Amino acid sequence: MATEQNNNISRRKFLDLSSKGVLASSTLLAGFPTIVPSSVFGKNAPSNRINIGAIGVGRISRGHDMPGVWKHDTAQIMAVCDLDSNRIESAQKLVNGYYTKKTGKEFNGVTGYGDYRELLSNKDIDAVIVSTPDHWHAPIVVHAVEAGKDVYVQKPASLTISEGRMMADAVKKSGRILQIGSQQRSTSQFRYAVELVRNGRIGKLQKVYVGLPGDPSGNEEAEMPIPKNLNYDMWLGTTPEVYYTEKRVHPQVGFDRPGWLRCEQFGAGMITGWGAHHIDIAHWGMDKEYSGPTEIWGKADFPTSGLWNVHGIFTTHAMYDNGVEMIISNEIPNGIKFEGTEGWIFVSRGDGAVTSSDPIAKQNAAKKLDASDPKIITSEIGPNELHLPVSNDHHGNWLESVASRKEPIAPAEIGHRSCSACLLHHAAMKLKRRLYWDPKTERFKNDNEANALLSRPQRSAYAIKVTK
Repeated sequence: MATEQNNNISRRKFLDLSSKGVLASSTLLAGFPTIVPSSVFGKNAPSNRINIGAIGVGRISRGHDMPGVWKHDTAQIMAVCDLDSNRIESAQKLVNGYYTKKTGKEFNGVTGYGDYRELLSNKDIDAVIVSTPDHWHAPIVVHAVEAGKDVYVQKPASLTISEGRMMADAVKKSGRILQIGSQQRSTSQFRYAVELVRNGRIGKLQKVYVGLPGDPSGNEEAEMPIPKNLNYDMWLGTTPEVYYTEKRVHPQVGFDRPGWLRCEQFGAGMITGWGAHHIDIAHWGMDKEYSGPTEIWGKADFPTSGLWNVHGIFTTHAMYDNGVEMIISNEIPNGIKFEGTEGWIFVSRGDGAVTSSDPIAKQNAAKKLDASDPKIITSEIGPNELHLPVSNDHHGNWLESVASRKEPIAPAEIGHRSCSACLLHHAAMKLKRRLYWDPKTERFKNDNEANALLSRPQRSAYAIKVTK
């Protein structure tokens, strides 16, 4: 972690870094980082504080990730970064305003960056939160861990399985701490449901049902001038050049759910958007966190016109080497249902949502935890039974791991495997036939057409380059 001496950047050093292009342009700065009195953070002195940079400061960052971090006195958000300069300014005001309210004194110590690589070059930043669109997750994580930063990254882990493997390998090689934003692992009903399943309360597990929300299709959208405040070429990143229209990116006013979530160029739709959450819990219950299915098949409807082209109604299946079948569909209740030889357990968020603009589940009133027999979910896990690691605060668990250097509740390899399973189901939707997968080699068996889906061509200016 940064020392107090390192945190206290002199004006001479600050100007020197600025002149070399290491820091953001002066138009984006609200003043260089300052030392906050230890009284602000209670017993956590500045020398022990984890200095955080937030990369991507839109809807999920403002409503979930930054608040999840700034509430902890062990950390301070000292920098924000976005490719939209309006969002940089807004995020600076948001974070500065929070610390002003917390301290009772005017605070103006949050630096703004227009390029994440400049943020990563700041040696006073210990760790980063990555809350960008999906196609930027893996590239930024690779660069961040190579720069010596610990990382909290939103799910899904990657745009493709190939990128996810590169990301997980880079994290392992670097020795940095990474937490995937699969926060259901830090929610008590999900952990308890998994413990019940793994301790045999429903007998031998046979099937797992995963219900997801749906995404609507959209209209054709005309080309629009690129806003002066948006670095659109870099926003596209590794993906192909396409014309700008607001509904392809994010709202220019406000922070409602962005349109890129419904464009296959930047993600796979709900199969990864919510699928990464639910499949992660399904794998946890199946004891397959470091593996994946062996057969995948199914069907899906895709829009035939319009800007938004991610999958619509779908049902897909997967078989695992332990004989368990997983069925995923947006036509069954949102959540995970474990079905065994002696009963079933259903677990969900209930009516909970991460942000106010999250899709509405089909059954808002669904119970968070339900079972074929009420006695199943009132039983206690005995001292000699399996007890899973406990985390009741996902961001807090990450910060604890950064300090202790112990593995967090949702590390890189587990996040990669959850995302990979989602992308395997997406491949089955696309190819419309049964696929055979080897979880060890992470390749389809004797299927060049399917293996071609493991990666995508990348624009050279933004391609992932592992340098160490």
